[in-house]
Amino acid sequence: MINQVPAVDATRSRILFAALELFASKGYQSTSIADILQRAEAHSGSLYHFFPTKQDLLLAVLESYRDGIEPMLLAPAWQGVADPLERVFALLAAYRRALASTDCTYGCPIGSLALELHEPDPAVRELLAANFEGWVRQVKACFDTARARLPRGADTRQLAIFALTTMEGGVMQARTHRSLAAFDASVAALRDYIHRLESDAEGNRT
Repeated sequence: MINQVPAVDATRSRILFAALELFASKGYQSTSIADILQRAEAHSGSLYHFFPTKQDLLLAVLESYRDGIEPMLLAPAWQGVADPLERVFALLAAYRRALASTDCTYGCPIGSLALELHEPDPAVRELLAANFEGWVRQVKACFDTARARLPRGADTRQLAIFALTTMEGGVMQARTHRSLAAFDASVAALRDYIHRLESDAEGNRT
């Protein structure tokens, strides 16, 4: 049959996405191989064929997040949003919706793993860093596009890192308090700061 996914690829994908969901919801350490096999409806032989160790599976999950940031996160968040600065806040709004839909139990998967794995092996740490860097790079591009609306010399990478820190800190507090108040306050403060930058830039042009 044309375009039929080979069974071997389908099995690997089931295992990978089962691990992705479980690592995000339960954490890496609390997720057992048995949990993954049950969720994926796969046998242990299949899992170890594709992923000889649990860390190999973690690396594959992190690679999936790194490679999937645009189709899985950015494209849905930015659909219909043309203004580059509003895209930053549309992305933050996507995290807010995830929190609201889970009674504030949602956690950014990369942020949660980074906090859980206090001393990750270099390969894991590098992929965690690559995921954060991918997020920052995409948001920096939004600020770059809006550079004319920002003060001359504004550090757009620094602004992107600030936005990421706002999101991660807001998610962490929302999960702790089971409330969106801290997340909303953090985003409001970021929006106010960006608005002030725009006002300063406009004042310097007049």
